[in-house]
Amino acid sequence: MVKKKSGFEKVHVLQVIEVAMRGSSTRTSSNLSPKLFASSATLSSLRLFRHFSFPMAKKKVETEDLLDEDLALKQQLELYVVRVQDPDPRLQKVALQSMRQEIRTSTSSMTSVPKPLKFLRPHYGTLKAYYETMAESDLKKYMADILSVLALTMAAEVERESLKYRLLGSEGDIGLWGHEYVRNLAGEIALEYAKRQSEEAPMDDLMELVQQIVAFHMKVENLDMLKEHVDKTNFKRTCLYLTSLARYLPGPDDMSVLDLVCWIYLKFEEYPNALQIALFLDKLQHVRQVFTSCNDVLEKKQFCYILARHGITFELNEEMVANEDNREMLQDIINNSKLSEGYLTLARDIEVMEPKSPEDIYKVHLLDGRTSAGGSVDSARQNLAATFVNAFVNAGFGQDKLMTVTSNSSSSGSSGNWLFKNKEHGKTSAAASLGMILLWDVDSGLAQLDKYFHSNDNHVIAGALLGVGIVNCSIKNDCDPAMALLGDYTDKEDASIKIGAIMGLGIAYAGSHNEQFQNKLVPILSDAKASLDVIAFTAISLGLIYVGSCNEEVAQAIICALMDRSESELEEPLTRLLPLGLGLLYLGKQERVEATAEVSKTFNEKIRKYCDLTLLSCAYAGTGNVLMVQNLLELLEKGEMHQGFAVLGIAMVAMAEEIGLEMEIRALERLLQYGEQNIRRAVPLALGLLCISNPKVNVMDTLSRLSHDTDSEVAMAAVISLGLLGAGTNNARIAGMLRNLSSYYYKDSSLLFCVRIAQGLVHLGKGLLTLNPYHSDRFLLSPTALAGLITVLHACLDMKAIVLGKYHYVLYFLVLAMQPRMLLTVDENLKPLSVPVRVGHAVDVVGQAGRPKTITGFQTHSTPVLLATGDRAELATEKYIPLSPILEGFVILKENPDYREE
Repeated sequence: MVKKKSGFEKVHVLQVIEVAMRGSSTRTSSNLSPKLFASSATLSSLRLFRHFSFPMAKKKVETEDLLDEDLALKQQLELYVVRVQDPDPRLQKVALQSMRQEIRTSTSSMTSVPKPLKFLRPHYGTLKAYYETMAESDLKKYMADILSVLALTMAAEVERESLKYRLLGSEGDIGLWGHEYVRNLAGEIALEYAKRQSEEAPMDDLMELVQQIVAFHMKVENLDMLKEHVDKTNFKRTCLYLTSLARYLPGPDDMSVLDLVCWIYLKFEEYPNALQIALFLDKLQHVRQVFTSCNDVLEKKQFCYILARHGITFELNEEMVANEDNREMLQDIINNSKLSEGYLTLARDIEVMEPKSPEDIYKVHLLDGRTSAGGSVDSARQNLAATFVNAFVNAGFGQDKLMTVTSNSSSSGSSGNWLFKNKEHGKTSAAASLGMILLWDVDSGLAQLDKYFHSNDNHVIAGALLGVGIVNCSIKNDCDPAMALLGDYTDKEDASIKIGAIMGLGIAYAGSHNEQFQNKLVPILSDAKASLDVIAFTAISLGLIYVGSCNEEVAQAIICALMDRSESELEEPLTRLLPLGLGLLYLGKQERVEATAEVSKTFNEKIRKYCDLTLLSCAYAGTGNVLMVQNLLELLEKGEMHQGFAVLGIAMVAMAEEIGLEMEIRALERLLQYGEQNIRRAVPLALGLLCISNPKVNVMDTLSRLSHDTDSEVAMAAVISLGLLGAGTNNARIAGMLRNLSSYYYKDSSLLFCVRIAQGLVHLGKGLLTLNPYHSDRFLLSPTALAGLITVLHACLDMKAIVLGKYHYVLYFLVLAMQPRMLLTVDENLKPLSVPVRVGHAVDVVGQAGRPKTITGFQTHSTPVLLATGDRAELATEKYIPLSPILEGFVILKENPDYREE
């Protein structure tokens, strides 16, 4: 018996079951009579049949030409009807049992009513009338069961006769009467429940039926009730449905549902799935529980790969892994020490190890002669652009044609010569580009960067410090080389060196929540001698290191730094990075930002609104919160000064799921038509964030149109966003657009610089990398990746002052989002193992009956393979069993013991 509850735990029998009868069941039909009511289409035909007029239907049955077997069945059923009314109880019993058997074993096509129901239709009234005359007995209950099923097609919906006779009948398994009967019964229960609720009538008899129906529909609001009905046959489908449903539930209901999903996965030892839910919930105690519950070291290796991809710092202890050698090996995987090796394995397999020069990307020979003169318009600016293009294209490959070539191989192309082809702050980006080229290869990277630490040029030293941070991005090391090298430079007098060291620490330790940086960096915020740019980058680095931590001490320090700024400083573009650093502390934490948001209302009016917007945008980033999107859209109607930041905030919130994303793209189109100029400048960047590394054709066309806008800032934002849209995809259409733009803007050095940056992004890692912060089939959002993207996009909101000024090295924050877009399968010893896989477009199979295909339009390849946004892979062989439910990144395969060679 289930007690009536209130709130989320209340068993709404049922709105829930009413919904269930409309959708597809989440339970397989294996427990139902497989021959009765073959599909949902049958239900439609049943209802249509019900609405035919009685005389016409009766006449049709009597006059139509029946097959011999159908005629025999009709006569047999009519005989049963006569025998049921016989005074002899034994004959009655035999007739009722025979009629039950005929109905249960009948077959139906997709569009027709089962024949026993069709032939018994004229006798429904007769049987009902006789039922009323029967004495109370088991036979009367048998008769009620039959009438309950016949009422499915013959009774008016409002009369709920199917439910009426079910309650009067025997208490057998309702599933034996077929799926459509259960669905119809569920709908009638919902109507009856509402009626009794208004009359305050007892519900006990309904609740007993609900207990049976739950096993077939699995759609109740009482989560404890659901636990009783989950078993090995249905838990995967149930969890898949609940996980998908949670995105559309308000808090805290969504977290309650996902907690239940995690519990179910742990109960049935589906540990990789449980780990992914734990990461989505951002509950490290659940992650620890997964490690302690699992005893298989091989599975724990796969857990570590998932943690490494997510980008969180996680320390294993003896309770999680008892064996010290195993613990050390697993910790190395979490620390991403093998990332560079796996990435280069992919590159060698695809045969793209050959370094590329910026000219290989520009492909000037495909254009007309206009651009030949454009190269000398602003050579320093174009050399700087080439530095970034070179860094992005050769990221992680360890070799290029500008920075890593030996001096004797090409005197004009040696790293020293290229470095000094850049001016002042350009040298910072040039030196740091070496870190990007040697990305994830810490030993080699530090060795090659070491020579720049002995330079007499402070800008070169600053670049080397930033390069050290970039090399160590996503890589953890027990020796802590980044801290050892960068720690002492944060106290230097020179502002460029301090910024290099501070940015390096922010990139190297993003998401680590390491307390030692609080003592190291917080004092800089209150240093009266520190320049505004140093304070701004310190705030950003603290935001990155403590991203999503809600650290109160760091938040207080940034708030004080904001309050200490003078009127003139508040108008500087870099000041906006301070509220952003504050917002990153609360990334994705929703209502936990409220106290800080209240404090922000006391700030100077010049920064107050921007700070409030930034805090709310960051706190609800990646949540898909519809109310927050509405609030931000309302701000756009009020003519506020900071509307551009609200546009970016809308994209940050709406990027969580596909439906919200598509709606937001359409909303941004409207803003382009009717929005003010500062809104139009932000729209391209918002589109770039929504579709990052996902070149949607409609967005591509919009950005192409905006790249020719009369407002140069709109055009620059559109060009950069084209680069983000195609980041790491080698998309030929975007590459062609950018080549044409380089010809179009050959006289405008600023826009040409943006075009070059975009070209470098499109060919990021020669097409092997992605900037998409989502992974694991677009289920998990990496907080550090999103933080890096947000930082760059906020800088791009004032392109001329920051990116085109002397702070162009903010573009290196993109390294936080860079990850190989690969599937690399490894054996039990973590050595690469090539197996056939099918790669196709992912299909949503939530709630679908049977075993539907999860991909469509697939092609079969051998691993390692590249995965585009929206792609999904599955093994094309049964020889191995993958230890991860989602084939992305590093996946461990173990041999299938049941596999036999054909």
